[in-house]
Amino acid sequence: MLPVKDGGMEIDMKRYEHQTQYYETDQMGIIHHSNYIRWFESARIWYMDQIGVNYAEMEKAGIISPVLEVNCVYKSMVHFGDVVEIIPEIESYNGVKLELSYRIMDKESGELRTVGSSSHCFLNRAGRPVSLKKDRPIFDAAFRQAMEADHETEG
Repeated sequence: MLPVKDGGMEIDMKRYEHQTQYYETDQMGIIHHSNYIRWFESARIWYMDQIGVNYAEMEKAGIISPVLEVNCVYKSMVHFGDVVEIIPEIESYNGVKLELSYRIMDKESGELRTVGSSSHCFLNRAGRPVSLKKDRPIFDAAFRQAMEADHETEG
């Protein structure tokens, strides 16, 4: 994904920004570990929207995408009031299964706070696997183009 110009300003379409909230903290005054998984989910839905795969439209089409696995490694603490940027990337996609990675960075310092991943599959409402390539080629093409772009930016 390349930066996009918006009114003369460059916007990085790959960075989901989150302003931490007081209710996300624990008794020690740091962000509770469970919130990072929520942030991954928010970043994933945002990312899908950015690439042209609106989750609400997927559900209207009868496709759901449950979480199969999630992983989170905490590198340094995030505190109330911090602004973090969450950078989701598609690691793999085959039409039936989607795997993403996430990096959470402190917006001000650029310090890496957390890394993680999640994997998802695509099912119909009856719980049967769905091939997006066959059933929703427009979604399939969007995921494939995004994965290609993500892998190009790595090199």
